[in-house]
Amino acid sequence: MKLVLARIVTILTAALSLLVLPAAAQEKSIVVSSTTSTEQSGLFGFILPIFKMKTGIDVKVVAVGTGQALDIGRRGDADVVFVHDKPAEELFVQEGFASKRYEVMYNDFVLIGPKSDPAKISGGKDIQAALQKIAATQTPFISRGDKSGTHAAELRYWKGAGITVSPNQAWYKETGSGMGPALNTASAMNGYILADRATWLSFKNRGDLAILVQGDPKLFNQYGVMLVNPAKFPHVKKAEGQALIDWLISKNGQEVIASYQIGGEQLFFPNAKK
Repeated sequence: MKLVLARIVTILTAALSLLVLPAAAQEKSIVVSSTTSTEQSGLFGFILPIFKMKTGIDVKVVAVGTGQALDIGRRGDADVVFVHDKPAEELFVQEGFASKRYEVMYNDFVLIGPKSDPAKISGGKDIQAALQKIAATQTPFISRGDKSGTHAAELRYWKGAGITVSPNQAWYKETGSGMGPALNTASAMNGYILADRATWLSFKNRGDLAILVQGDPKLFNQYGVMLVNPAKFPHVKKAEGQALIDWLISKNGQEVIASYQIGGEQLFFPNAKK
């Protein structure tokens, strides 16, 4: 009888351990809300398996526009936010949704357009002058129109150029989509579009499009990362989320980011503060 009871206890213990294992595994995962450029450029697919191998932490990415990514953080539906709109990120911290913002890396925006270049902007380095020519000729311009970091930058450039844009203008088209689908629309319409260089380099459906304007200091594109405030949202996985941030800004994480290339060209340039 004692032997039978001992076997039952052993079986129950083993069964309970199997129930506990999935919960333990779940504790080693985090949700990151991020911009589409980090996902569609292939960066996350390159760096996150390395992070998981080192830490055992699985990262689930929700890739949307920066505005939406920050809103996900504001609802407490992510552990970490990784985006590229510095003014919006600083506001996120001021509002108390994060206690600190960490700079991770940068690249740049480029103005894409048809090789035929009806607005005659090719080779220029002044983004605002180029937009003035596009508006003057009323050649098709494709805007993401999705409150992303790229969309926010585009609107700043239009404002700096002294031009008010609206979807009511026939030549100005808002897609309300991520960078990849917006580029597909520009390719189909043979129109101009502002894009981050990383997504452009990974974009395959280029059609007759090419980079026409680049090199303006205004086109600098900084990325930042923040842990969603666990004081506001106790369910936030503070240790695991901070582990990702610490790795991204570490010597190893920065080297991994720098090593990501497409066609021999580096897509992101690490610049975490020492």
